[in-house]
Amino acid sequence: MKSKSLIILSTILLFFTAGCSDYLDVNHDPNSLEEIPDAKVLLPATEIGIANNLMGWDFGFGGGVWVEYWTQSYTASQFKTLCEYLPQQFNNSYTSLMREPLTDLKRITTDTEADENRGYYFIAEALSIFTWQLITDVWGDMPYSEALKGNEGLLHPKQDKQQDIYADLLTRINALLTIDLSSSSIAGSYDYVYGGNLDAWYKFANALKVKLTLRLSETDQYNNAALLSFIQSADLLTASAKIPGKVWDDAVEGKRHPMREFQAGGANYLSQNLIASKNFFDYLSENSDPRLEKLFSGSKGAFFGDFDSKDDSDGNGTPDDKETYASIVFGGNMDLIFISDWEVNFYIAEVYARANDFTNAKKYYDAAVTASLEQHGIASTEIIETGYAKFTATSTEAAIKQIGMQKWVANANYQHIESFLERNRTKYPAVNNIDIAANRAYAFQNFPVGDLTVSVKGRALLNGNLPASPIYPESYIFRNNNSPEQKANVGEKVWWNQKAGK
Repeated sequence: MKSKSLIILSTILLFFTAGCSDYLDVNHDPNSLEEIPDAKVLLPATEIGIANNLMGWDFGFGGGVWVEYWTQSYTASQFKTLCEYLPQQFNNSYTSLMREPLTDLKRITTDTEADENRGYYFIAEALSIFTWQLITDVWGDMPYSEALKGNEGLLHPKQDKQQDIYADLLTRINALLTIDLSSSSIAGSYDYVYGGNLDAWYKFANALKVKLTLRLSETDQYNNAALLSFIQSADLLTASAKIPGKVWDDAVEGKRHPMREFQAGGANYLSQNLIASKNFFDYLSENSDPRLEKLFSGSKGAFFGDFDSKDDSDGNGTPDDKETYASIVFGGNMDLIFISDWEVNFYIAEVYARANDFTNAKKYYDAAVTASLEQHGIASTEIIETGYAKFTATSTEAAIKQIGMQKWVANANYQHIESFLERNRTKYPAVNNIDIAANRAYAFQNFPVGDLTVSVKGRALLNGNLPASPIYPESYIFRNNNSPEQKANVGEKVWWNQKAGK
């Protein structure tokens, strides 16, 4: 099944990239910097390649399950291992990101570094920083400083500490932001994200710096005053960086949004294997959130990781395994997000909250929720005016919680791996230790709406904790003589994940 995702990705790359047959050449060293065509020819494939991983097999399903948007259905088994917290490598995404986007982004920056026209270099470097952050955020310590240097004889790159990777990424983003793009340009037809608008890309880089900096909020490297000063002076992203939905062709196999491939394609993994998790579904339902009907079809969510239950938890006369649970909705023209406008506004709101400026925190929080509603085509902002999402926080921690809860909602169907990472950083939604299997009827009547729960089937594996990171990919562990010992399980935290809590 995993090979299905690689086939889809390759097909999409072919669709969007003309004259680049080398993408399917498996007989070259991905660490080797080969002769390349004009940089603009490589840019579309890198954008599509990164985007498809963000909501592809590993990050789309893995993130969506681990933040409890979805759970395994009672009639299938494809994603049981995710729900049970068994070892997950996310190897497809690692090999895909290293082989195509990062390798090609390095090719572009190397080829254009000395050009007077800085446009292609700027975009490629920004996307490279974005992708490296994604890799280290997901797996933690990874090869970085010696990676992609096969042409220099470094075939077994050393593993770098995550804090060192972050330090260099921040150095790189600061250097990038010193570039003057006023006399630069790129061909808009080769840029699916912003259509060649370099002003928008500069805002993207500013937002990326905010994201990099705030991810360290629980470490001794974080300086909220400095980040606030940057936010107040920077021109930040206002339009989501995305592959727009109009790019996809939902009627053609291999040209759909990646999640639509898993839903409308022959395997039908999404429709047959996953259902709504009670944790997320009930939070939206009981709070009358209008996004619920955009995300699910149906009226019931299932206990997370409880796919073998034969009990009648709700007492309606139908055993759990015979109930009809809500299915997942993905439209054929959905956008694929790199950094969203709601994400950036939530970041800004949190920084203001940490500075005890709750007036501005509310301003940007409201803008974030509004942007999420607009993404779903919802005009009403009632939920932030008089509804459950109205900003009421008067302390930093209360604000972080309220921001975190709405970020969890906003990211559904769009930024699953980001939702997983941010939950690990802020610890919101929090985890309730209710033992569902001990008394399902009690758990149904007293369900902790707004909290995550520990998987029923995976409860013992991580000693009651939630997954914190996948284990190292086999393509790294088995092919690199300098690789570390494999992680014991998916409960190992990355360096910046230091806040107390599960």
